[in-house]
Amino acid sequence: MGSCKSRSATCGSARRGSALLLAALLGTGTGAGAHAATMQTFGVQDLVRLERLSEVEAAPEGTRLLVNLRTTDMETNRNRTGIWLLDAGRRGLAPLRIAPSTANDTAAQWSADGRFVYFLSTRGGTAQVWRAAPGGSDALQVTQLPLDVGSFRVSPQGDRIVVSVEVYTDCDTLACTDQRLKAAAHAKSSGMVYEQLFIRHFDTWRDGRRSQLFSIACDAAGRAAGSPVPLSAGIDGDVPGKPFGTRDDYAISPDGATVVFSVRAAGPAEPWSTNFDLYAVAATGGTPRNLTADNPAWDAKPAYSPDGSQLAYLAMDRAGFESDRFHLVLMDVKSGAKHALTQSWDRSISAYAWSRDGKTLFATTDHLGQHPLWSIDAATGRASAITGDGNVEYFSVGSKRVLYTQSSLGSPPDVYSVAFEGGRPEQITRANQSVLSHRKLGAYEQFSFAGWNGENVFAYLVKPAGFTRKVDYPVAVVVHGGPQSSLSNSWQTRWNAQVLAGAGFAVLMIDFHGSTGYGQAFTDSISRDWGGKPLEDLKDGVAAALKKYPWLDGRRMCALGGSYGGYMMNWIAGQWPDEFKCLVNHAGIFDSRSMYYATEELWFEEWENGGPQYSNPSNYEQFNPVDFVKNWKTPTLVIHGQLDYRVPYSQGVSTFTALQRRGIPSKLLFFPDENHWISKPENMIQWYDTVIDWLNRWTRG
Repeated sequence: MGSCKSRSATCGSARRGSALLLAALLGTGTGAGAHAATMQTFGVQDLVRLERLSEVEAAPEGTRLLVNLRTTDMETNRNRTGIWLLDAGRRGLAPLRIAPSTANDTAAQWSADGRFVYFLSTRGGTAQVWRAAPGGSDALQVTQLPLDVGSFRVSPQGDRIVVSVEVYTDCDTLACTDQRLKAAAHAKSSGMVYEQLFIRHFDTWRDGRRSQLFSIACDAAGRAAGSPVPLSAGIDGDVPGKPFGTRDDYAISPDGATVVFSVRAAGPAEPWSTNFDLYAVAATGGTPRNLTADNPAWDAKPAYSPDGSQLAYLAMDRAGFESDRFHLVLMDVKSGAKHALTQSWDRSISAYAWSRDGKTLFATTDHLGQHPLWSIDAATGRASAITGDGNVEYFSVGSKRVLYTQSSLGSPPDVYSVAFEGGRPEQITRANQSVLSHRKLGAYEQFSFAGWNGENVFAYLVKPAGFTRKVDYPVAVVVHGGPQSSLSNSWQTRWNAQVLAGAGFAVLMIDFHGSTGYGQAFTDSISRDWGGKPLEDLKDGVAAALKKYPWLDGRRMCALGGSYGGYMMNWIAGQWPDEFKCLVNHAGIFDSRSMYYATEELWFEEWENGGPQYSNPSNYEQFNPVDFVKNWKTPTLVIHGQLDYRVPYSQGVSTFTALQRRGIPSKLLFFPDENHWISKPENMIQWYDTVIDWLNRWTRG
């Protein structure tokens, strides 16, 4: 754990040791906030220091669980992650830190017999797989590769481990890649030569390496002892997929004999293809066999049934569309016959897992402004929600209950459990109670209104902290990115409604046409209509909110958005310039035409605009903000990161240039070390301080 100097009295630190973290995790300690004489408003200083629970992994017997706990080290300006053991079946039992260290420990996996925990750690200087006993303090290094391990899975028998490693595909050994990397680091020239896209992806320039799968035999002591055997070699693609792939992209059969992985083997067409296929290969090596060559769209996240007879996976139907509906498919392993289990269910599955008896699958989806956990009958595909309001983020299936983390607009994630058939959830942790119990938080509620074409549209309104009806409040209208996503009932970091509410703003969030969780037709409706239906929904939603909540001050409103939401700020500036006192544009598109030739994932631009720009120029111009700069007049804060290759920073600089040349009050906040998001704690503090200062300047004089 890192130290906790300067501004916070509540963050975890090495000096306070594990005691504070134990108390915080269970909500049994008072914390420094308990000594506050009065309730304080929630602010960005609290946000960046909150402990964050994420991945959960149920033990084989189904009651113990591993959970990732992230803390913030303000002294080093970094987040640190450790793995903790809890017992959901024994109330009040103190959690234990797995093999404590000052390194980052993640991606925990139980051994099949529950005796050991495997995890990724940087404690040896590079990212390698380690193993520890659940109650022990020492760890055994399992892999000692010359390169970082990106992800891993241990075979059910414990005699083999599958890892992903970044390698040069023309190298026969990992040592070859290591030597070439060291040589490149000492080279006097710095030029990089490319012959095909991707030349860069999200926030990283491609250096010629691919993420590939390797299988390694383990000795009796549990160490990886054999030579790494390539499993995905010969396929020009990354496993896991970049930039956000995980070990969910591959699976090991229950008998340990086969590995199935998802990969986009697109060659030069990779930047405009979403054709991921599933391949099966012997765990000891061999030639991969394509299992889903019949589907030109995305096939993802394979998972074997407990008895190994079926392989489940997620599939899309439309090639080139990254926001198509993911439905669940079951494949008979022996015959290869496929059955689309949830084809008739109009929800897109985010994550899923088998029950231990193979009769049920559990899944999460967006759903009417929530993100619940569902139970799906493996025989009929019938789905039933087993959790209520809130956002289920991670989950793992136990013997009789599902263990999961859940957040809401009023609470960061905590661990819960729920019975397979649903019912009253049990809360296992209260990780930030010592802070939140002494902070004023804004109450929130969901409402709906008639949007485009009279269709029902949902929205959330978060009241200012310390709300009273005797005061009229300024309004922050937050527009989500994606655009195929949702500002659901969840705890956000970049657009945290409670930080804005703590600053005295009412927060309005509208799930306009194109948002997820309302049926695929609703999601599809935004494609080729970025500035049409969504803008009408925003206008109707603002009007409905002002009518429903008379204490909202319609004369003091600002709009904020990132990515597509940033695009919408530029579109609002040209189409609806008199409604808002100010705008905040983070990573927004300024010119749709130049955006096509500068971004990296061309499939997105081509689907949303009906093809390449040179083939369909009129589609790119139909809702192009650059064409309406002459109408701009609204004061605008522009924010962008230099490492943003999704919406390159030239789009933000162009927006700022247009504002300045037009003489419109404007400000540019530029981060040379951030990508499409904000990740560093101190940068997040500066982000919120600058945004709130801008809102105050134009709504409070």
